[in-house]
Amino acid sequence: MKRIGIIGVGEIGRAIVEGLYGGAEEAPEIFLSPRGARTAAELAQRYPNVRVCADNQDVVNRSEVVMIAVRPQHRSEALAGLRVDSTSVVVNVMAGVSTGELRQILGTDAPLVRAIPLPAVRERRSVTVTWPSQPVVDAFFDRLGGALPVADEAAFNVFSALTATLTTHYWYLATLTAWADRQGVPSEDAVRYIRDLFQGIGRSLGDETRSLHQLAADHETPKGINERIRTTWFDTTNSDALERALDALLSDLK
Repeated sequence: MKRIGIIGVGEIGRAIVEGLYGGAEEAPEIFLSPRGARTAAELAQRYPNVRVCADNQDVVNRSEVVMIAVRPQHRSEALAGLRVDSTSVVVNVMAGVSTGELRQILGTDAPLVRAIPLPAVRERRSVTVTWPSQPVVDAFFDRLGGALPVADEAAFNVFSALTATLTTHYWYLATLTAWADRQGVPSEDAVRYIRDLFQGIGRSLGDETRSLHQLAADHETPKGINERIRTTWFDTTNSDALERALDALLSDLK
């Protein structure tokens, strides 16, 4: 793949470009839409072979693979009148926008692939869920940390719902540091400790020989302080509430 187009240059578009230029392989030519003009101009200045196009049609015309990364609520405006040749491959990274809907908007017979790239693709360490499996697209995301093709769009929507829990995790950590601050601990000390504590947890997730339940058990002492918080705060009521929130989101994604 030698020519990549990105329509909608926000956080994910930026991360993809930075990831492509962060490895040993030669980066492809990258064509950016003028949407997100400041970010697109910055990337074009930083990296060779990155160009800002006149409009979205210019991006499509120059690219073998076109990634659509506009905000879902802007899709009609951004994609109206776009002509996509059937020889192109379109990668849809818009959350909640089905393949059927996108095909109707574009009116094209081109292969359409849904994907869930995360900001960590800039570090080439993020697994990207894709559907359907498509050799060129899967190879592209393998280069950025790995591709995880799934069986059907229903499974893809489940992974999309799981992705929606990401910022909740950050908010959980922020809540812990705020609680420590209220107990009189200097904020900078609490933040430093929480970051280090959970970075260690993140590293332990790399041990695929242990299940998630086993990892939890390995960090607990029976009747100890970890077990106490898990069983009193993350109880059945809390767990059920999380599952209901995910169920509602999945229903909307369908």
